[in-house]
Amino acid sequence: MMAIPPLGLGTWPLTGPDATRAVLSGIEAGYRLIDTAAIYGNEDAVGAALAECGLPRDELFVTTKLRGSDHVSGDIRGAVERSLKSLGLDRLDLFLIHWPLPRHDTYVAAFEAMLACRDAGLVRHVGVSNFLGTHLRRVVAETGKAPAVNQIQMDPSLARLPVRRANDELGVSTQSWSPLGRGDVLGAPAVTAIAERLGHSPAQVVLAWHRAQGVVPIVRSADPARQAENLAALDVRLTAGDVDALNRLDRGESAARDVETEEHF
Repeated sequence: MMAIPPLGLGTWPLTGPDATRAVLSGIEAGYRLIDTAAIYGNEDAVGAALAECGLPRDELFVTTKLRGSDHVSGDIRGAVERSLKSLGLDRLDLFLIHWPLPRHDTYVAAFEAMLACRDAGLVRHVGVSNFLGTHLRRVVAETGKAPAVNQIQMDPSLARLPVRRANDELGVSTQSWSPLGRGDVLGAPAVTAIAERLGHSPAQVVLAWHRAQGVVPIVRSADPARQAENLAALDVRLTAGDVDALNRLDRGESAARDVETEEHF
C-alpha cells in the first residue's frame, strides 16, 4: 500500500484551466500527493490533470474532502460518489471531513459513514480536517477507530501544539494547510537568518520545519518554478537549534480559526 507522500500540492482557490495547469506542472515537478475538496469547485479540473498527466493511478495519492452540506445531510456515500465522478477516479486515497461543524453534532455519524465507504472499497483512508482534540477523542471513543489524518492550519507562528499532541496520542497523522502562513512568517528574522545560513529560501526553511515535526505540509502554488522550489524543501535539513528558533515564533492556539463557530458549506 502506498504511503502518504511527504509533501502535498494544494489546489485552493484555483479552478478551471488554471487548476488543471497547476496540477499538471506540479506532477511534472514531482508532486504525488494532490489535495482538493468538494467546496473548492475544482475537482473536475484536478481530475482533468490526473487523466492527462500519464502517470499510473497507483503513483498518485489523491485527497478530497466532504463539504458541509453533505456532512450535515448525512449523504456521505453520495458525496464520495460525486467526488469520484468529478475526479474521474474509481477510488480516493484519502477522504476527509472538511470541518467538524460541532453545532450540528453530526461528525461522528459522518465518520462512521466514511468508514463504511472505506470498507466498500471507495476510499483507502478516511480522516478529518480542522478537528480539535475534543472532536478527535469523541470520534475514537464512539467508533473505536482513529482517523488516519487530521489536516490542520499550521505554520511556525501557529504551531498547534494542543491538537498535535492529541493527534500523536491517538495515532493520527498530522497534515498542515497554509504551511507558509499568511506572508509574515517568511519575513521573520528567525526564518531569514536560517535561510541565509543554509543557502535556501525562507519558504524551504519553513516547509523543512514542518517535516522536522513529522508533519506533511500541503502547499499551494500555480507557478512551476515555485512548485519546484517548495518540493526541494524535502532536501533541507535543519539543526535542533533551527527548529527551536522557529518554535519560538508560535503565538499560541488563539490565532487559529474558531472551529466551534466555523460554518463551511
